Amino acid sequence: MALLEISPSYAGSRALPPNDLSSRPINPLLAFKNRRPSLPCSARRIPRILCSVSPNQVQAPVLSATPAGATIKRECFGVFCTTYDLKAADKTKSWKGLINIAVSGAAGMISNHLLFKLASGEVFGPDQPIALKLLGSERSFQALEGVAMELEDSLYPLLREVSIGKDPYEVFQDAEWALLIGAKPRGPGMERAGLLDINGQIFAEQGKALNDVASRNVKVIVVGNPCNTNALICLKNAPNIPAKNFHALTRLDENRAKCQLALKAGVFYDKVSNMTIWGNHSTTQVPDFLNAKINGMPVTEVITDVKWLKEEFTERVQKRGGVLIQKWGRSSAASTAVSIVDAIRSLITPTPDGDWFSSGVYSTGNPYGIAEDIVFSMPCRSKGDGDYELAKDVIFDDYLRERIKKTEAELLAEKRCVAHLTGEGNAYCDLPEDTMLPGEQ
Repeated sequence: MALLEISPSYAGSRALPPNDLSSRPINPLLAFKNRRPSLPCSARRIPRILCSVSPNQVQAPVLSATPAGATIKRECFGVFCTTYDLKAADKTKSWKGLINIAVSGAAGMISNHLLFKLASGEVFGPDQPIALKLLGSERSFQALEGVAMELEDSLYPLLREVSIGKDPYEVFQDAEWALLIGAKPRGPGMERAGLLDINGQIFAEQGKALNDVASRNVKVIVVGNPCNTNALICLKNAPNIPAKNFHALTRLDENRAKCQLALKAGVFYDKVSNMTIWGNHSTTQVPDFLNAKINGMPVTEVITDVKWLKEEFTERVQKRGGVLIQKWGRSSAASTAVSIVDAIRSLITPTPDGDWFSSGVYSTGNPYGIAEDIVFSMPCRSKGDGDYELAKDVIFDDYLRERIKKTEAELLAEKRCVAHLTGEGNAYCDLPEDTMLPGEQ
């Protein structure tokens, strides 16, 4: 076991005298697998808290100093800075290779729920070790250190590395998944166009960072609102990453729609399938009851009250977040985190035969006649390889087409508002109406 001593400047740390602790074995669950050797403390740039382990306290041999030509590691945190040799550890022999997951807004409420789900193995599986790369801001950095401390204290065996930072060019290095949660909330009197511009600048910069330093096949899920257009900005600033790899989160809307249909039909929500959210993550979104099924039957055959489906059902899904805020006084952080988990699992788990899931994806080449070059929520299927295909066995009626056109027009207007951030000339804002979702303000 190691004791931590933190200097006032966080410039480094040293192991305190072991006393009678040297006889106690280190928990093997904290051992690292395939860990890149880290540089000495003097070579690191960001303020840090380090946990040192004296040689006589380590049962497995500590790796030697950084070999020539080794990659410089981003700022590690606490016990995650300690390198162990796991060759003899039976626990890890069947584990997969380490994957790097970057999370922005990592000190926020959504991340406070999400990070522990990621670290526990709930998302990527019980044999998938992960490295968490947490991005914060100058204002949130102290809170980010607190998050890292909680992760450290939780002793998750699959959590092999935690690094924290304020520079996306460092935090996104080699990221294979990027969960972009951080965004500025909408302040009093702020127009939606203003929110688009302020947050658009954040996602333009993060897109450039991903383009420069992330894995070429990184999967990006944009959560910060307005998420569809933020995802478009991000992908336009990352030309070396396939546009198909970018997603805007509409899974919470899908989950809410399934819940409402299940309640109306008197069934459990796992009986609801083929639920699509079309379009924008705003009040123009289209919860599609025409293609949805309950117990394998079309929803319209189970719930025959078409007026309820067109009016009350749609409005309940759109305004569910606002009702929650009124009841609880806070936005839906926990259920948003769950929906992020669902979105990831839908990409890494084969979609059940005949079913699909909703995600905001790049619309170019879609088979539905939806305008190209926007990020639009559509029905997707995956083979479980992180990729997806658009569902083709979809039916439309005049009502659905009309609603889709409305949300399409809004996204095209948002795109014009951020033209200066996507390399398409001067911005021009002509948003048809304010369709703010609860939680943006």
